[in-house]
Amino acid sequence: MIPIHAYEGRRVAVFGLGRTGIATAKALEAGGATVSCWDDAEPSRARAAAEGLTLDDLNRRDWGDIAALILSPGIPLTHPKPHHMVELARAVEAPVIGDIELFAQALADLPEKRRPKVIGITGTNGKSTTTALIGHILRATGRNVVVGGNIGDAILAQSPPRPGSYYVLELSSYQLDLTHTLACDVAVLLNVTPDHIDRHGDFDGYFRAKKRLFEMQKPGGLAVVGIDDNTTSAYYSALRRQRREEEVIPISAGRVFARGVYALGDRVYDALDCASHPIVDLAKVPTLPGRHNAQNAAAALATVRALGVAGRAAADAITTFPGLPHRQERVATINGVTYVNDSKATNAEAAVQALGCYERVRWIIGGRAKAGGLSAAKSQFHRVAKAYLIGEASESFGRELDGELPNESCGDLAGAIAAATRDALAEGGSGQVILLSPAAASFDQFASYEARGDMFRTLVNDRVAQGHAPEGVA
Repeated sequence: MIPIHAYEGRRVAVFGLGRTGIATAKALEAGGATVSCWDDAEPSRARAAAEGLTLDDLNRRDWGDIAALILSPGIPLTHPKPHHMVELARAVEAPVIGDIELFAQALADLPEKRRPKVIGITGTNGKSTTTALIGHILRATGRNVVVGGNIGDAILAQSPPRPGSYYVLELSSYQLDLTHTLACDVAVLLNVTPDHIDRHGDFDGYFRAKKRLFEMQKPGGLAVVGIDDNTTSAYYSALRRQRREEEVIPISAGRVFARGVYALGDRVYDALDCASHPIVDLAKVPTLPGRHNAQNAAAALATVRALGVAGRAAADAITTFPGLPHRQERVATINGVTYVNDSKATNAEAAVQALGCYERVRWIIGGRAKAGGLSAAKSQFHRVAKAYLIGEASESFGRELDGELPNESCGDLAGAIAAATRDALAEGGSGQVILLSPAAASFDQFASYEARGDMFRTLVNDRVAQGHAPEGVA
């Protein structure tokens, strides 16, 4: 645990008692704060009480002694309107912050020579893979590394920072909205496409949250910026005007430049210290398929090179990356049919990346639709043999696909797997891919995209248990 001393002797409200909220409350208590914990959901309150935390109904208490509100990132801050707790905090001029800001405050309290290196990664798609890949490279090259933020355990549940260590943080727009002083040594922006508009009001609000990561950096902080979409390319140009050339590193999965890191096809090129040269062959890294993962690999390589890792050592580490669950995770191949779990693809921009990795796909899609529907995936429809629709989006996705692709409404995940398997085997099975890449949020039928992916894996493995012969299980 990282004790938070910033509110020692004062009362702090913590609202939202999931994993992050509970870790935050414990860290504040360890630093001497009095913590009032609350969650409107009874099961969350019960978990917090079982952890020994003090429950205090923040809807009913006097807020006059509250020094700060620590808000769970998923709770509305500004849109569609501020949560009631936010309004109560603002009425007494208590700051509304998140656990990442508390982490930043803890670092600021350390003497300069004892502070770890901090790497922050944001973007619409690819954050988790890039974060995990950077952590993997740093560990493989002998560094002491903590990976956290929007991935893994809550950041405040980690061990206290040690000199010479590295904190690699995946940072969502929700988390950045609640963060004001996190000064990353390296900040990474992968890409930006419209997402979470209901939370941020419009695209400008969403992108403004992403840019906060760079605005919080101190002079000398390094920026690694993808230039494969118009928004981030323009932002790269803006940063170049504000900072020294060596402090802004471009990365791309298709564009060649004199200085930076880029990928062409399966080859990643290092053009940082000398003439551009190929350094990684991603064809030999099955856990990083597709153009989007080429961008992720370029971002990770640029980041660790900026931190002093030798190019060859970084390249060797990339080849041993084990991948992440729910991100093009190959679950099994049964009777020639390969089942791929890409449940993390919660929007069409993410799903299109997965579709581009296969020649012929039976595509399981649906859930709670996001703005834009499937329009961003149309460029890869020619790869789809048939779509299998699940959840709330079945009707709207079906309307979008009618006349474009064969499709079938299947209700739930079990029905979709059964229908897709039936059709794949009817065509002989061999070489067929059944891909769960839903292009929608999970919350209509599942608690999270992880729960959705876990169910997919369980259902596929049940087929193995029922006597279907697996040719390979990941």
